[in-house]
Amino acid sequence: MKTVYKMIAGALCLCLLAACTGGQSSGLPNGSAPPQDFTGLPEGMRPGSAPQGEPDAMGSPLPYRAMWISYLEWPLLDTTGAEAFTASVCTALDNCVSAGLNTVIVQVRPFSDAIYPSRIYPWSHVITGTQGQSPGFDPLAIFIEQAHARGLLLEAWINPYRVRLNGSTLDNALAAENPAVLHPDWVRETENGLFYDPSLPEVQEMVAQGVVEILRNYKVDGIQFDDYFYPTMDEDFDAERFAQYGAGQTLAEWRRANVNALVKKVYETIKAEDPAVVFGISPQGNNDNNYTQQYSDVGLWLSMPGYVDYIMPQVYWGFDYTTQNGSQRYAFGNIIDEWLAMPRDASVSLAFGLGAYRIGAGDGSVAESAEWQSGRNLADMVRLLAARGADGYALYRYEQMFCSREYAELAAAECAALAEANGKPGLSSGQ
Repeated sequence: MKTVYKMIAGALCLCLLAACTGGQSSGLPNGSAPPQDFTGLPEGMRPGSAPQGEPDAMGSPLPYRAMWISYLEWPLLDTTGAEAFTASVCTALDNCVSAGLNTVIVQVRPFSDAIYPSRIYPWSHVITGTQGQSPGFDPLAIFIEQAHARGLLLEAWINPYRVRLNGSTLDNALAAENPAVLHPDWVRETENGLFYDPSLPEVQEMVAQGVVEILRNYKVDGIQFDDYFYPTMDEDFDAERFAQYGAGQTLAEWRRANVNALVKKVYETIKAEDPAVVFGISPQGNNDNNYTQQYSDVGLWLSMPGYVDYIMPQVYWGFDYTTQNGSQRYAFGNIIDEWLAMPRDASVSLAFGLGAYRIGAGDGSVAESAEWQSGRNLADMVRLLAARGADGYALYRYEQMFCSREYAELAAAECAALAEANGKPGLSSGQ
């Protein structure tokens, strides 16, 4: 069996090197251009024109069988040109298909920047290493084209407030065109980095217009926010505005109202542009933290129409997870039941984020357990979610599933078990 896993691991971790079997998107030679300069980009890659050759948005799948592809995956992608990038994207998407997945959730705005030509945000530094520098092609257009060619849905993952994250291994130097530079009064420095102030109507409008820009230029199937909302509990962060606009609310109530206003605005904006495009949020798995630390009223979004189409909490603990004080509240079966018991409007779906990055490394439980060394933990979770009536799952994240160096054999076993749980007979040796 170990030999089989080694063979699968070797096939999987020809990671992002295989040539694309589908059509390749056209692109420009590598070069640098200001983010607002679209001269020379092929038709369909300029804001104001939809990418060519894309099907209509296909809508949200139920259940989700999704993979998160984050900005941390960019070092795995060949960004030297459109052809090389297309080939590496094709390999990644083929791997997702081989595991029986139906959706990729691609991080398109990680740091007040974009992996597509934007009139609002500069090019992301995760592509070229320098924020504001054009790669000479449109990565998002390529991702969408190749995902849809394989029958995969693609959702655009946005971080609405984050500008710069302390401790990042990437160069976080901001381009002159970054809205945070153009409007320094919109941002606040925190212990975690630089973030937009969620209370500002100008910030909320910028985020909403950024979504409009994506929907008018690309056939994405959904928009997703992650769990970065209020970046701090520090009362000094927005003390001046709270004193001016708090209107008798507590600080926590006022902050939650600001987040609710953004969520509702984005939902209404999306539905006005294209009702078929879904809007979802992936909050922390610990909903107490969402409510009290990030000022995110997820219970409201679940129970009331008009905020989201789905919630996908990040439940990254195993079946045996136990805290230092002996609590098993967050053990996988217990925490999904807690979420599934929450009041939920019929219009809102509930799927779950699963911690693929725990494979081999474990989840920090004080209880002894070998579940993350079993080679089938994610598949067991998927089966339990189906039995409990959840609306699917997403895996965080691609690298740990298909390009793990330290736990390659375990990851390959998890992929094979997951493919079986998803109704696939096994992973293709051609991947």
